[in-house]
Amino acid sequence: MANIKSAIKRVKIAKRNHLKNLEYKEKIRKATKAALKTKSSEDIRTAIKCLDKAASKNVVSKNMASRKKSRLMKMISTSSAK
Repeated sequence: MANIKSAIKRVKIAKRNHLKNLEYKEKIRKATKAALKTKSSEDIRTAIKCLDKAASKNVVSKNMASRKKSRLMKMISTSSAK
């Protein structure tokens, strides 16, 4: 454990940010699963919104969000075409 006051504060802040990041990532997972399961436009919009919001907060990189959105749309379009 850190002894310096500023280091102790950084540990607390890092822990708090880690929990926030986990929440964002969990929302992304749930939204994408729901979008794949129901294939409704509302669920797809929600999943894309979650990805964009996480990317804007630097929880995930912008490239990762873009890649996940692309793959999500690809899976939905190929499964609905069959």
